[in-house]
Amino acid sequence: MSSMLRLRLTPFFYLELKDDVMNKILFKKQLSETVFLMRVEAPLIAEERKAGQFIILQLDNEYGERIPLTIADADVEEGSVTIIFQVVGKSTTVLSQLDAGDFIETVVGPLGKPTHIENFGTVVCVGGGIGVAPLHPIAQALKAAGNHVITIIGARNKELIILEEEMKNIADEFIVCTDDGSYGRKALVTEPLKEICERSPKPAMAIAIGPPMMMKFCAETTRPYEVYTEVSLNTIMVDGTGMCGGCRVNVDGKVKFVCVDGPEFDGHKVDFDNMISRLNSYKKFEKDAHACRLDQQIKEKEEAAL
Repeated sequence: MSSMLRLRLTPFFYLELKDDVMNKILFKKQLSETVFLMRVEAPLIAEERKAGQFIILQLDNEYGERIPLTIADADVEEGSVTIIFQVVGKSTTVLSQLDAGDFIETVVGPLGKPTHIENFGTVVCVGGGIGVAPLHPIAQALKAAGNHVITIIGARNKELIILEEEMKNIADEFIVCTDDGSYGRKALVTEPLKEICERSPKPAMAIAIGPPMMMKFCAETTRPYEVYTEVSLNTIMVDGTGMCGGCRVNVDGKVKFVCVDGPEFDGHKVDFDNMISRLNSYKKFEKDAHACRLDQQIKEKEEAAL
């Protein structure tokens, strides 16, 4: 029988390995064409994690990319954390091809500062696309703290809506938007957000998680109403401990590191244009790596057919 090797790298997060196998995938579900949910064995992380925190995983300890993924949920009894990810490049493509019973070589976490949770009053939780996954544990914690939770989730179309029932069960008010009108309200999430900010009394705060451009416009929507708006940033990361500087962003004119200073920041102070520019810097390299992986898969299938 294998034994768990648990390294406490700091007082706050763990590296979970095993002596003969790594972190086991306990469950896998495809939520949409490109979005997958997995429950991964990581008992110490499950015990320690708080809303808003994330893990970094690596599929290949020799040359594998380290990718940050939000902890969407955790089950202490099972000793698992739930991750939800979208296939966008080589590493997430490889991850999506693993099944229950397979193993992930390295899982590090929980990382990042937890969400500050208290009873604020009325809170608007806005999730766009895959951003609904990291929003889920935050909305859950806010509701448990006694807040009146208004939830808005949106996507390009009905097929891309995720965690609808889970979010609906948490919310006191629930709104679904799609860009094409194929489900719920035909609108961008900023439209109902603006209407809620115009209420009297206005909400105490808003939390927006999703694509950078969506978070930027959510922050701009709430700015005239002086509704404090928190955003959770998903930038490029390598080590996740503040050493590499790859995740740096400008917040209120100061350099911050998403992995240790965030991932949540005041959306009215984030330089989104700079962040988006940095994210686009590596798209060509990611595209090339993804193409190489697809070519290899085609070659393997052709060889297997011979």
